[in-house]
Amino acid sequence: MVATLRMTDDMGREVLFGAVPKRVVSLVPSDTLTLFDLGLGAAVVGRTDYCELPAEASRLPSVGGTKNPRLDAIFDLEPDLVIANQEENTKSDLEAIAQRGFRVWVAFPKRVAEGLAHMARLARIFRVEHDAGPRDLVKRGYAALREAEAAQAGRAPVPTFCPIWMKPLMTIHGDTYISDALALAGARNVFADRERRYPLAADLRGAEPAPAEGRDTRYPRVTEAEVVARAPEIVLLADEPHPFSDEDAAVFRALDVPAAKRGAVVRCSGKDLCWYGSRAVEGLARVRALVDGLR
Repeated sequence: MVATLRMTDDMGREVLFGAVPKRVVSLVPSDTLTLFDLGLGAAVVGRTDYCELPAEASRLPSVGGTKNPRLDAIFDLEPDLVIANQEENTKSDLEAIAQRGFRVWVAFPKRVAEGLAHMARLARIFRVEHDAGPRDLVKRGYAALREAEAAQAGRAPVPTFCPIWMKPLMTIHGDTYISDALALAGARNVFADRERRYPLAADLRGAEPAPAEGRDTRYPRVTEAEVVARAPEIVLLADEPHPFSDEDAAVFRALDVPAAKRGAVVRCSGKDLCWYGSRAVEGLARVRALVDGLR
């Protein structure tokens, strides 16, 4: 008999697991990859349109997008666990799934270490934390984290601009997973202190801001003039969530910033920057190598 596990997700909700989940719908692309990398792919019965890794996941039934899943499709799959993310998935959808009696596990890592801890919790939920493969994967993840932390000790980080959207131009506050991944790679997010302000006139033109009232302030909309003022020495253009193009890169190469003068406006993998869990095990080293090559 399997003992009941009492686990707490990133929303502070206690979730009970009286048995190992057998039918899982993943609403988070990075979690779909992590489940397969933990050797749990056989339990995944549904995924989103954006769950493209590993390749075998694309053969599973899709329930739609992360922001607009087809709830009936999820219900029809009769999952005993739905894995979600507080930021990627909407509160109303997750509440509707829970109200139908389906168990929901919600993650919200804002640091690479938290993403690795989430992966370790998944291994525990599925009772594979002592199996050789999952145990080695988690161990390698924490080793990569310690190596990255040690490599940055005593070394000045490179001022870096990492937009996440082009129109409107948006970037990241310091309290984000991407910003932490950059820091571990030796890059300093030049907008780490910049919160998103409401309404738009306050964010872009300095008008008096209104109270945020619980809204997410971690993704500010910024102007090209602000980018110039922050003087980044590196500009990283990831291929997700916005697929930055050569035309987008040309815009930043035309700005009066050190990165343009140094030839350090480059496109890169968004998955290495923002997919938490198993992707970070090797992705973190790739981001480190990228930043080191642009110093």
